[in-house]
Amino acid sequence: MADKKADLAGPGIGNYKDVEKVLPTDYTSLLNPKDTQRAITAAKESIEAGLCNELNLMRVQVPLIVDVNSGVNDYLDRDGSRTPIQFHISNDYDQNPVDAQVVQAATKWKRVALKQFNMKAGEGLYTDMHAVRKDYFLDHDHSAYVDQWDWERVMTVKQRNLNYLKDTVKKLWKVLYETEDMLLHEFPKLKSKKYPRMPKELEFLHAEEILDKFPDLPRKQRETAILQEYPAVFIIGIGWTLEDGYPHEMRAADYDDWVTPSIVKKGKQMHGLNGDILVWNFVTKRRHELSSMGIRVTKDTLKTQLEMTGQLDFLKLPYHKAILNDEIPLSIGGGIGQSRTYMYLLRKAHLGEVSVTVWPKKLKDICAKKNIFVLE
Repeated sequence: MADKKADLAGPGIGNYKDVEKVLPTDYTSLLNPKDTQRAITAAKESIEAGLCNELNLMRVQVPLIVDVNSGVNDYLDRDGSRTPIQFHISNDYDQNPVDAQVVQAATKWKRVALKQFNMKAGEGLYTDMHAVRKDYFLDHDHSAYVDQWDWERVMTVKQRNLNYLKDTVKKLWKVLYETEDMLLHEFPKLKSKKYPRMPKELEFLHAEEILDKFPDLPRKQRETAILQEYPAVFIIGIGWTLEDGYPHEMRAADYDDWVTPSIVKKGKQMHGLNGDILVWNFVTKRRHELSSMGIRVTKDTLKTQLEMTGQLDFLKLPYHKAILNDEIPLSIGGGIGQSRTYMYLLRKAHLGEVSVTVWPKKLKDICAKKNIFVLE
């Protein structure tokens, strides 16, 4: 059980001996650096156009820094293990200062933005979001620099159900699948017998169902095991405490709704209107998360979840007050990792091949030995 507890929050802290073991030994990039950049541009344009068409979204500007007192920054987990970078802006000799934070994700900001841009039911927005997550262990698929397509869409009370969530996930997956189609046509070098195509359809499974299949395994090992059966899975219900006494992951309590009863299987009530898209990465031969998303909390489920996590003091913050006072719309939304998606679609072994950021010399040396060259 100790292993299960340690496995709950974020990517955790690893070591480079293990990273060296898991990186592929027979790797050669299918695209050279120049063609990689061209393919990234093509993929970005395809995915953004697809999201707009499938989900009726428009692009809006997104903050890199936010006011600490707004409460809109994303703490990612509920245990406080990943804190944002914070700094003081003295402004006019500290007469009107601002304490600011670099965003970790725009999850909560987007819901407020729906009101700012006067979005109606069925309309939404997406952002080209850039963030810093300083508490990540820097390995082949975790970086301190994060780029995401963060999106949010206004919904109605009647749509707050599992079927609507699944329909939305299927539309998102269709965008990614069609983008791969385009890339294989435009960049034929990506066609390789070593790396199968992404499946046309996702498998939907509740976290409780996966626990039933692998009751003794910690979360990441359960995900690895289920991806041997289904190479692309949407795991429902991330945050609710499962039958073994642990949530699948420590999802924050103030944006996704993980407390609402959603489905009954084999006489067992399961909870949660959120989830993650995970795929099997045939290059790294490891689990690979592409997206986290969900139907957002109501004022009632917000209070319930914050009470369960001992964070009721959040209700004093402007973002949380706006939910309590019905000042911002009901919504569904999520984040799609841009570099994670490029890495998957372009058959890359390391995030650093599609994203420019900082990496320790130790990791770069390990990669070079394995014919993996990160951008600098």
